Amino acid sequence: MGTLKITGVFFAALLVASTLTVEAQTQNKIPRVGFLRLTRQAEEPKLGRLEEFRQGLRQLGYIEGQNITLELRWAEDKLVQVPIMMTELVRLNVDVIVTHGPTGVRAAKEATNTIPVVIARMDDADIAGFVASLARPAGNITGLSFQTGEVSGKLLDLLKESRPKISRVAVLSDKTGTVNQLKTLQNAALSAGVQLQLAQVQNVNDFPSSFEAMLKGNSESLVILGSPLFTNNTKQLASLATKHRIPGIYYNRRFAEDGGLMAYGPDESDPSWGYRRAAVYVDKILKGTKPADLPVEQPTRFEFVINLKAAKQIGVIVPPNVLARADSVIK
Repeated sequence: MGTLKITGVFFAALLVASTLTVEAQTQNKIPRVGFLRLTRQAEEPKLGRLEEFRQGLRQLGYIEGQNITLELRWAEDKLVQVPIMMTELVRLNVDVIVTHGPTGVRAAKEATNTIPVVIARMDDADIAGFVASLARPAGNITGLSFQTGEVSGKLLDLLKESRPKISRVAVLSDKTGTVNQLKTLQNAALSAGVQLQLAQVQNVNDFPSSFEAMLKGNSESLVILGSPLFTNNTKQLASLATKHRIPGIYYNRRFAEDGGLMAYGPDESDPSWGYRRAAVYVDKILKGTKPADLPVEQPTRFEFVINLKAAKQIGVIVPPNVLARADSVIK
């Protein structure tokens, strides 16, 4: 009997120890975050999106390799790879997926309806159907959305103010982009008495022919609408605009930094917007908050940038009143 009692106590102790070990392993489980960018990895040092995200995580106490693991993926501008990589992240059973743009978010939506997805940035997430509404996402997707309709009209207003006599404006649009920004721009053009010439492209190979079409259509200026395709090719687009001497306004300051005439859009240095803010969403989700309970946020700070060097190259004089409104001037 004594042996049986000792054996029973031993197994009971073993069972308790095993339970505690499992609980400790669960508590000490290092979360894995899938991070999928559509861009080329070689461009990342300049773009800095991954570093922004890492900074955001560090500010929240996460140290990569110690208490968090990042599963990094780059589609290298090959959009057909995005669904494949997203499926791979789902198979790895990551705790959260961070991605951007309609292609990335659509791939995430099709790959999983259970793993939380954080949008680091995209246009019109609600209109695209990825969330039920900005205030109440309702599903497993939330994050940051730039409502393009609020800015598209502003782009034309600034362009018209800088060149009051223009009557024909070319519009470069991504075929896969949202229609909201184009509709808003068309309404603004109607009010301003400006005729729009639409050029829609699907990939970088379409860029040269679209600019040739602008010249044939006698377009006097250019508006480029928001798209990851354009954001990833700022230098090429700015160079084409300079080559054809078409004054343009863009939605991201990187265009102006890379030789474009003017840019108006969300302030990329704002820590409450973009990948640093995406880290906050990841933190909340890892701590138990459901994506459906996290409202989609929008940018609150915008900036207007003018490149005077580009103006000189294409023979444009920026009026003093417009120059005075710029938040940043590149000389």
